[in-house]
Amino acid sequence: MSKGREGPAAGGGAAAVLLRYLREQNRPYSAQDAFGNLQREHGLGKAAVVKALEQLAQQGRVREKAYGKQKIYFADQEQLPAASDAELRGLDGEIAALSAKVQALQQSCRQMEAELKDLNSSMTTPEMTREIEELRKDCASYTEKLERIKSATNHVTPEEKDKVCSEQKLYCKEWRKRKRMATELLEAILEGYPKSKKQFFEEVGIETDEDHNITLPEAV
Repeated sequence: MSKGREGPAAGGGAAAVLLRYLREQNRPYSAQDAFGNLQREHGLGKAAVVKALEQLAQQGRVREKAYGKQKIYFADQEQLPAASDAELRGLDGEIAALSAKVQALQQSCRQMEAELKDLNSSMTTPEMTREIEELRKDCASYTEKLERIKSATNHVTPEEKDKVCSEQKLYCKEWRKRKRMATELLEAILEGYPKSKKQFFEEVGIETDEDHNITLPEAV
């Protein structure tokens, strides 16, 4: 069996394939990237790719740059044909179309992110099911309570309610009147009393509404 041949594009064929590929793609590649992209279609071995790229760089047909331990190869821009005005205008059109497409995709992504955020903040189906069940229980409890109230026999009639409200107004009015009279009388006594108001109330045994946190209802 013969040795030394790695595939149909070995030797000079590998250099031709790589040169054409670098010029067509017009972007930098490492030997590993070029090997990975071309091995299936052209049957290139990695050693053949490395050797061919080094030869092309030595011949000045491609450019080589080293980044640490890795080398990058790309087409020599001076050897590429200059684009015509029509081609440049076509490329400008393609760039504008692609830019518009990118903007549309970015807008779509933002909308989907907002929708995802809303969905993540919403209740899940099991959570909603539990919430509905709790609300049904509450409704049943309130309905039962309402039925008990409706069936009770001790309802207050509108007439009874009006009577109670009227009596409350009368009693509050009398309360306010008597409190004013008592206050005026006490103030008159205190004018000639040698001690403080608090001491007088304690000696006489007077208790005020405020002592018991009682507030007179506002007049309606």
